[in-house]
Amino acid sequence: MEFLDLPPSTAARGTVRLPGSKSISNRVLLLAALAKGTTIVRALLDSDDTRVMLDALRALGVGVARVSDSDDYEITGVGGAFPVKQAELFLGNAGTAFRSLTAACALSGGEYVLKGVARMHERPIGDLVDALRRLGARIDYLGQEGFPPLKIHPAEIAGDATEVRGNVSSQFLTGLLMALPLRQRNTTIEVVGELISKPYIGITLAMLRRFGVEIARNGWQGFGVPAAARYQSPGEIWVEGDASSASYFLAAGAIGGGPVRVLGVGRDSVQGDVRFADALAKMGAQIDMGPNWIEASAPRNGRLKAIDLDCNAIPDAAMTLAVAALFADGTTTLRNIASWRVKETDRIAAMATELRKVGATVEEGADYIRITPPEELIPNAVIDTYDDHRMAMCLSLVTLGGVPMRINDPACVNKTFPTYFKIFAGIAQ
Repeated sequence: MEFLDLPPSTAARGTVRLPGSKSISNRVLLLAALAKGTTIVRALLDSDDTRVMLDALRALGVGVARVSDSDDYEITGVGGAFPVKQAELFLGNAGTAFRSLTAACALSGGEYVLKGVARMHERPIGDLVDALRRLGARIDYLGQEGFPPLKIHPAEIAGDATEVRGNVSSQFLTGLLMALPLRQRNTTIEVVGELISKPYIGITLAMLRRFGVEIARNGWQGFGVPAAARYQSPGEIWVEGDASSASYFLAAGAIGGGPVRVLGVGRDSVQGDVRFADALAKMGAQIDMGPNWIEASAPRNGRLKAIDLDCNAIPDAAMTLAVAALFADGTTTLRNIASWRVKETDRIAAMATELRKVGATVEEGADYIRITPPEELIPNAVIDTYDDHRMAMCLSLVTLGGVPMRINDPACVNKTFPTYFKIFAGIAQ
């Protein structure tokens, strides 16, 4: 197995320009593909997840051209359903791509097979499939019921109302909202139970608006897609920096003294994960923020304090809080994180296992994790990453406690942030 040995460090300071947001990148690519007109997508994230989306769109008949050697892409939209009516798509472990393309392909009138890596086939999709079937979609499971891979057939006209559970993954609702304009019928979605990760639905609605589609909304429980909804290219769209990725560097500033400033997200961001900065502030970190930047430094007294926090709105960034808890006085409890169980790995179990390796006392529940830091961190821990980019990036912060560590399979960060370790090394001192 490949590994990376990280040296000990005791300080962090500097400025980091963030890669593009994964959540925004894959939403924008699909909307540009379905829109009428050509869209220049600027500052697209270059990662495994966006590459599988670009490959899938090409296979479905969408014009995709990179603008010289930049991170800009020219997407020639198809103005409706995908023109290619037979395709097999491999989507890796990209949940944003798999869920949204399942919905769009189900309403495109073709025969499609969607599959991914083994872990993708363990990530539930039954709620989305059930919601699409209520609208006439014809989808077969090729393996275990409720999970990918999927075989999609042309839909039949059925009812114009559907429902989806809100407490498993917000990506199901996002997929529905982005695909339903293809029906060209008034369609309503009812969310059953509490909707988790609401800020991610906020991103979806904001992106739909940029492409000319306004969704009627009844709080977070009901959504209406009008029959007249049609995607129209905005001509050009910039991808914000990734707020989830910002969390590692902001935490580094809070743990290692700082200041560390991230560029690309700030007060004006549409991403809910910028609220990670509020959580760090609750732990005592000094936070400053502008329209397009955030800066973090250690507490004035030098030591973070433990928190008890509902993390429903920031599930990805909350992983970074679990590592920051190692540097806090007292026991930190992160609640309402059941969605961690169905991500790239079972993140509650994985985080508990790896934090114990460095000496933490950890209690895990169905939807919470409780972390008590050790008196001294254990050096030279060998950290497993479970093919999960966020596990690798989060746990690297442990080295700011002055301990060396080994990260197994460091290339898993290619999913969203291929240059992470190089940039982390640039601020760790």
